[in-house]
Amino acid sequence: MTRLVLFLAALPLFAAETKLDPQLQKFLEQIENRYNRTMTLQVTFEESYMGSGRPRRSEAGELSLRKPGRMRWEYTQPAGKLFLSDGKLIYYYNPISKRAEKLKLKESDDMRAPLAFLLGRLDFDKDFKDFKLKTENGNQLVIASPKSDKLPYKQVEFAVTSLGEIKQLIVSGHDDAILIFRFSNERINPVLEESLFQFQLPAGATWLEASASTEAK
Repeated sequence: MTRLVLFLAALPLFAAETKLDPQLQKFLEQIENRYNRTMTLQVTFEESYMGSGRPRRSEAGELSLRKPGRMRWEYTQPAGKLFLSDGKLIYYYNPISKRAEKLKLKESDDMRAPLAFLLGRLDFDKDFKDFKLKTENGNQLVIASPKSDKLPYKQVEFAVTSLGEIKQLIVSGHDDAILIFRFSNERINPVLEESLFQFQLPAGATWLEASASTEAK
């Protein structure tokens, strides 16, 4: 879910080209207000990945976010797996291989990237285009495409409650892979120490060679 995704758009041009339905515009503003007022956030997540020719993979854990740019995906299933952003670098640790990888945020093509907007200022007009709004299972389903064609995904679906809380995120990749996140137990503005977003190489673990070159820069 990487990090950070940098979206650059000419807002006057976008405003001239796009006229959103007033109901949709009001709903998007409600979501923006909820998350733009949030400095830290924690949620329990369930993650499912479906790729072409690959078996479905399900994982779970806790996601912690802190502005600006901090993100920690701490997995309980499988236990020990970690995906972390300190605002400049992305770290990934696989407890099975005991290998860690590090790369620059802007170089990551991880599909957890769509959640990156929660680490800055959420602005749907700036980040997304081609909006659609549907009602599904009591939630509003917002479907959109990223404005940047350099991102690893082509469509995002947000399932949002009437209060503007994001409960599910479906990310569709250019290779037709689908990544589904389901969120629960959302906590707004919990105390999250800076140390939570600092990666420490576990005892007995080693860096991948690609990470060594990143570290040297």
